[in-house]
Amino acid sequence: MGSADFVPLPEYREYAPEEMVLRASKLLAEMQRRRSVRQFSDRPVPKEVIEACLMTAGSAPSGANLQPWHFVVISDPEVKRQIRVAAEEEEHDFYHHRAPKAWLEALAPLGTDEHKPYLETAPFLIAIFSQSYSVRQDGRKVKHYYAKESVGIATGFLIAALHHAGLVCLTHTPSPMGFLNEVLNRPAHEKPFLLLIVGYPAENAMVPNIGRKSLQEIASFVG
Repeated sequence: MGSADFVPLPEYREYAPEEMVLRASKLLAEMQRRRSVRQFSDRPVPKEVIEACLMTAGSAPSGANLQPWHFVVISDPEVKRQIRVAAEEEEHDFYHHRAPKAWLEALAPLGTDEHKPYLETAPFLIAIFSQSYSVRQDGRKVKHYYAKESVGIATGFLIAALHHAGLVCLTHTPSPMGFLNEVLNRPAHEKPFLLLIVGYPAENAMVPNIGRKSLQEIASFVG
């Protein structure tokens, strides 16, 4: 086992307690404006914005720093159409045959169904894959540890970055999602984690009138 290589902590910034509270409060207010959107405009989005947000996602922590993610950005209309067709087939089966009654009742306030026109309307789809291993240049396979957890964190970074840039997005998880490997020609050791729809909201976009849990409901403090 080789020795680790360490460098001084780069660019760490410490803030006075009052500024820490202010910065945390500003970020809270910013993120509380974030909403999942299902009505998208077809307005083009600068590719540079997507690239910067992906690099933000790539800065997320990961098990053993193996960075077990791959992001496929789709703007080609024909590929988006193929994804919509395959996703709606899976969703139709889910809503009409596989979903338990309790699950459908939980989804009812969101007004969702098997129809997903936004998969073609939005300028970008980002298919996020979790890699179970990577392959070195010499052909050796390197197992990825805590891959799903790492990809989940990176996805959170990506969603926050997109919102901060002034875009909206929707997390979409048709089950199963194996068709994404086929449509996007991804290898078998990459498993679809999530499909993110990205763009501007439609002018008449509506969202469910729902709230978020309070601090007391989501956290407890010991000590």
